[in-house]
Amino acid sequence: MSQENVEVVRKGLALYNRRDFEALQALNHPDVELDWSASRAPYAGVYRGWPEVLRFYKNVFAEVFEENVIEPERFIESGDSVIVPNTGQVRGRDGIHAVARSAFVFEVRGGRIARIRLYQETREALEAFGLSE
Repeated sequence: MSQENVEVVRKGLALYNRRDFEALQALNHPDVELDWSASRAPYAGVYRGWPEVLRFYKNVFAEVFEENVIEPERFIESGDSVIVPNTGQVRGRDGIHAVARSAFVFEVRGGRIARIRLYQETREALEAFGLSE
């Protein structure tokens, strides 16, 4: 099941990068939770349910940033979870470009994304699962 979970996450990231929110909805559990509480941005918080998560995606990223692309570095399987160290490339509507490194942990249940949690450091995400680099 782990490789199937990796494929779900890989597909979810590709859909997000294309801003195909309709297809992304079908890949997410209706009660999906996005834990963005570790964010250093003003949008830190926990978003519960697809409507809240979609509002976060659209209001924060789609409206604030002209471009927002997540580039996965690798996919690390751990039970029902997939740890994804990544680099985010964003360009604001005013042309400012920024690069941010982080790690996401996706929990997959029944072939759908049930939870996404942001970690500022890959090390922190790995430690949460008893893993190391």
